[in-house]
Amino acid sequence: MITLSETREISIEDILILYKANEWSSASKPNELYNGLLNSETLVTAWEGKKLVGLGNAISDGFLTVYYPHLLVLPEYQGKGIGKLILDKMQEKYKHFHMQMLTADGKSVDFYKKNGFERAGKTEPMWIYQGNEH
Repeated sequence: MITLSETREISIEDILILYKANEWSSASKPNELYNGLLNSETLVTAWEGKKLVGLGNAISDGFLTVYYPHLLVLPEYQGKGIGKLILDKMQEKYKHFHMQMLTADGKSVDFYKKNGFERAGKTEPMWIYQGNEH
């Protein structure tokens, strides 16, 4: 049984297991990752008992715009609706916002399209990025 939480009582070790399992480069900066997640406006975690199996976070101005930087699920739990549960929880809070933004690539593009996101006109994603997984 999967439960969702907005607790900030989460260990850096649990977070690193999740990020390393998904091969996200931010795992190589554990303190920055941990502090970034804990300082997000919203942090939703998914648990099977005491095991962290997924998380998503949101950064927002609180009124008009929200950006969803991370949504991860342990690989062995993917395809079971956990990402959708996390995204639905975010939608409870942000569905009325003027703009909800995220960056999607690979197989996550189809997931987000199924959940109402679309390419933003003719925009191109742009960033200064210190990672290497893209």
